[in-house]
Parts: sequence; structure tokens; C-alpha cells
Amino acid sequence: MKAFMGVAATLLLGLTPAAAQQVAVDTGLLAGSTIDGGVKAFMAVPFAAPPLRELRWKAPQPVQPWRGVRDATQPAPMCLQPGRGRTMNHYFGNEAVSEDCLYLNVWTPPGPAPAGGWPVVVWIYGGAFSVGSTSMANYSGAHLAKKGVVQVNIAYRVGPLGFLAHPELSREGGGHSGNYGLMDQIAGLKWVQRNIAAFGGNPGNVTISGQSAGSMSVGTLQMSPLAKGLFHRVVGMSGSPMRPRGAVPLAEAEAQGLAVQTALGATGIEAMRDLPGDRVLAGAAGVPRDALVADGHVLTGDAAATYAASAQSKVPVLIGFTRDEAFASLGPVKTKAQFQAAVRARFGKQAVEVLDSYGPKTEADLYRSLNDLQRDMSIGQQVMGWATAQAKAGSPAYVWMFARRQPYAPGIRFSDHDAATAGAYHTGDVPYWFQTLDSLNLFRTTRDWSAQDRALAEQMSDMLVRFAQGNAPSANWPSFDPANPRLMWLDLESRPIDWPRAGLVAALNPKPASRVSATRRARD
Repeated sequence: MKAFMGVAATLLLGLTPAAAQQVAVDTGLLAGSTIDGGVKAFMAVPFAAPPLRELRWKAPQPVQPWRGVRDATQPAPMCLQPGRGRTMNHYFGNEAVSEDCLYLNVWTPPGPAPAGGWPVVVWIYGGAFSVGSTSMANYSGAHLAKKGVVQVNIAYRVGPLGFLAHPELSREGGGHSGNYGLMDQIAGLKWVQRNIAAFGGNPGNVTISGQSAGSMSVGTLQMSPLAKGLFHRVVGMSGSPMRPRGAVPLAEAEAQGLAVQTALGATGIEAMRDLPGDRVLAGAAGVPRDALVADGHVLTGDAAATYAASAQSKVPVLIGFTRDEAFASLGPVKTKAQFQAAVRARFGKQAVEVLDSYGPKTEADLYRSLNDLQRDMSIGQQVMGWATAQAKAGSPAYVWMFARRQPYAPGIRFSDHDAATAGAYHTGDVPYWFQTLDSLNLFRTTRDWSAQDRALAEQMSDMLVRFAQGNAPSANWPSFDPANPRLMWLDLESRPIDWPRAGLVAALNPKPASRVSATRRARD
């Protein structure tokens, strides 16, 4: 399997051949690897049965115990999804794909565990609930493990194989369907509770973390009755459960599933289970479909209602976004006049106030004005809503804005990413949190990292570890207060600041429009 990973990616993930490390879990014995710095890595550890054949579109089922010692030195295939091209921004080498994908990776610190065990950080990848992998090099847990945490990367089914509701599936499931990817995440967290002590981790100190769809996932798990007690802190990067269109009603999701059946030319669910997985992906590609479903089982309501009922898991959160990302768009705005016209069209009576606060004074200010408004009317407002709900519930929230523009190599070009206009882009903070900056230079030099970038990565990973240990992310990081909203500005000189335009961010109320084009976001 190293052949499809590539040698450089394999080394960054920490799979250098070394003496096997053996650990007993509840289904058998594992043999992993010891990597640089004494970190131990266990790859492709099964936490649920392969969701194949009759188990397609079923809740995750228990792993069958194995005899002997299972090799845990090579990564598993990622769940079935489209591949990545070598000229993409986030290209980390080719990975195999398979429906047989419910595995997790574990990295543990060197040396003996302290009394009570190390803190545990569980990572849930992003990718619009359509793509993602536990083994991409920018998600490696080797560096956090060196700092004293056990990192676990959990796989979950994506696309129509992980998120499909259907009337027949609801009848099979006792009145609910969909959310299979979320159920995979919950199954992985249950595995952590049963087994992480064998790796030196503390099952009573688990932080769930994720970015983009992974952040929406951890925020959603905070609302799910099925996930209660499985974690003790949340880290959410660039995604929030407080979205205008969160989980859709079951009946609407079932209608979307029937539309997928029609597109596939199938007679029902059993016929859909007979189709190869790639056929399902291709046939569903043109059918509008929501991922998350208010099914009454995994999810019983939207975020606002869950917090209003005090039904969420009451745990601290560390949440934030990047300066130049957005989940909404004002459209093709190229001039100051077009910006003003777009604001008037979208904000109606609120346009005067919005233009007074965000309007560019000159054409040179347009980029900053446009990015700030599109960010604040989407992810900024959504993260503020999450932090506000936390504060009203009496649970701490620590908020950041990541502002560092990565130092691109001269002349570098990508098929899905414009280095000239990307700014501090969606997902651009991830290699700083995990200290995996070099993952972006695996096959060609795309960034000229400076000593300051490496210092920022050191600082941010320290913040993540401190939070996982049960502390504030840093001594000067204020807990969010709706009466005086502040956040941490993360850049080459990080500092706490007043939330820019905080009062207006909370009140922004644009008319509904289509989501931001995929060209505005790098693939997670």
C-alpha cells in the first residue's frame, strides 16, 4: 500500500519501518510502528464491519474478532469518492478508495503514559460530506503526539453512500434513515471509549475536532443524543451547526433519495445495493441532496432548538474561521459600484448600514471589503451564533480568526486554487494546527515556509494541546462574552482583539441566494 501513498507521504505520516508495537484491543491484537521521536503509529484499525453488500446504507455493525496479530502499519483506503489530481492545491499523493473503509489511525506519544492517561484528540475530516481521508499527510497526528496527546483519525462514509435517506431505508431502520456517516463517527467514538486506554489515552478526556464538514460534524455530534458522554471538548474549524439550512426534515431527505433512485434507474433499495459503488456516485452526482437529516434518531432538531431546550452536550468549544473564506457570495463583483449595487440588492433596508461599515472607500479596498462581508454574512455569523449559544448555556467558547496568507512559491499554479487571490483561505489553517506545513511540499515546492510560519505552527499546535488538556488555549485568550465579543487573531503576531464589526455581524440579514461557488474554496 506504500506504493499508492508515495514514499514522501508515507514518511510524513510516520510509517518508517521500525520494531512493531503490539496493543490488544477488544477485537484482537494489533502491531503498529515506532516512528521518529518515539511516536507509535497504528494505522487501519477496524472500528466497524465493512459496510458492504447488505450492510450498504446500514448503521455501522460490530467488528468480527480476528486471530493472531493484525498488521497496523499501512493506511486503509479512503471511503469511496472522486480522486485528487496532482495539480490540485491539496494533493498529498494517490490513495486507494473502497467501500471497505471504516478504519481509524492512532498516534501515541513516546514513553510511558502518565497516571490517568494522555488527553485524546479525535480528528474528523472535512470535504463537504463528499470527500476526505484519515491518512492525508496534512492530518498526521505524529506532531501532536510528540506534545503529549493521543490522536485518533476516524473515517466515515461520504457522499450518497454515507448520507442518503429513502422511504425503504426508513422502514428498515425503524422509522429513520440517512446520517450513516454521522453514525460511523459515533461508532468510532465508542471504539475510543472502549479501547483508547490500551494506547495510554484517557477515555475521560476526549476532544473531538474537525474542519469544514468535519467541524459541522463535531457541532452536530454536540447536539446528538447518541453521542452524549463520548467526548468532553470540541474543536471546530470553519464550520458551524448554526447554519441557515442545517439538517433537513426526514420526508424531504427521503424525497431526495427517491430522486437518486430514479437517476440510477433502479427499482428500489435492493437494486441500488446491487449497483457498484462508483455507479451510485456517478448517478447521484447531478441530484440535489442534503447530507444531514433531522431523523429523530441521530438528530432530533436543529441547533437553535437543541440549545434552547438545553439538550446539547455542555462542553467547552474552541472554534473559528479563516479571514478570507466564505460560504456565501455577493456574485460577480469587480468594481466598487458593483459592490454597492449587490449590497443594495441583497440587504434591502439594511444596505445603508452595511455599506457604511463594509463599503470600500476606493477600488483598491474592494478585495478586503468583499471578502470581509461575504465571510461575515456566512461562516463568521455562524461561528458567532455557536459561541453565543455556548455562552448563554454557561459553557466556555474560545474563538479565533486565522489571518496568515501562506507564502506561495514564485509562479506556482493549481487547478483548483488561485494563489494570487486566495488570501487566508478555507483549510489554510489546518497545517498550522497539526504542524504539517511540509505536507504541502511533498511532490513539488508550493510554499516557501519561513521560520515565522514554523513558529506560528508551533504556537497553534501548543494552543490545541493546551485546550485538550483542559485549559484555555493560551493564557491571554479570552472566553467569548456576547456583551463584549473578542477573539484571537492568529497570524505571525497573534493577539486577542475585539471581534471586528461584532454588532453588525450578528445582525446581518441578507436575502437568500445560492451558496458560494466551489472555486472560492479549496477542496478540504
